[in-house]
Amino acid sequence: MIVKELVSEIITPASFSDSAAFALGIMNEFSVSHLPVVQDFIYQGLISDTDIYNINNPDEPIGNHKACLSQISVGESQHVYDAINLFSTHSLSLLPVVGENNRYLGIVSQTTLIQRLAGIFALNNPGGVIILEINEKDYDLTEIARIVTSNDAKVLSLALTSFPDSTKLEVTLKLNRMDIEGLLQTFNRFNYSVKASFSEDYDYESLKQRFDSLMNYLNV
Repeated sequence: MIVKELVSEIITPASFSDSAAFALGIMNEFSVSHLPVVQDFIYQGLISDTDIYNINNPDEPIGNHKACLSQISVGESQHVYDAINLFSTHSLSLLPVVGENNRYLGIVSQTTLIQRLAGIFALNNPGGVIILEINEKDYDLTEIARIVTSNDAKVLSLALTSFPDSTKLEVTLKLNRMDIEGLLQTFNRFNYSVKASFSEDYDYESLKQRFDSLMNYLNV
């Protein structure tokens, strides 16, 4: 999935002539803490509510404070994982999307990203989740898949999470069946450490909380 498929124009960007107070009003209206700044259809940078609070005169135009704009954006043809990485690294509430010659195309919102990732990782499909903790050197996708299929189940999605200063990996498996007790027993028999398991559907808020945690730790 590429970023272009997630672009929204719902939020109006600010321009150099707009006041700091105007930009803050848009942020408040859409419950975001960042806003793209665009001049003549060209993306100029991203301003945060913290930057605006540091401007002494709220009626002063943003163009007088170009130095505070951060040059964070994602290209329309980049993979969605690149967007995830930028959201995580910079703690963004939205991400500007640009085309050729830095032409502004719109934004990707956290909500849109979560909803699309739910589809990528089959989180909306009924089925259990198993989280394995293994050493990096012991990770063997073929063996994990064989264990799952030997229990008449299928892996709908798989995600790896690594941690700083650790040789451990978390392998999160989303499966196509709710009854995973047999699978848990098989993984234990093959000396896999089952860190956690879930066999009930998630609501949206639960999904968002888990995605926010993933954004903090996922290496993409």
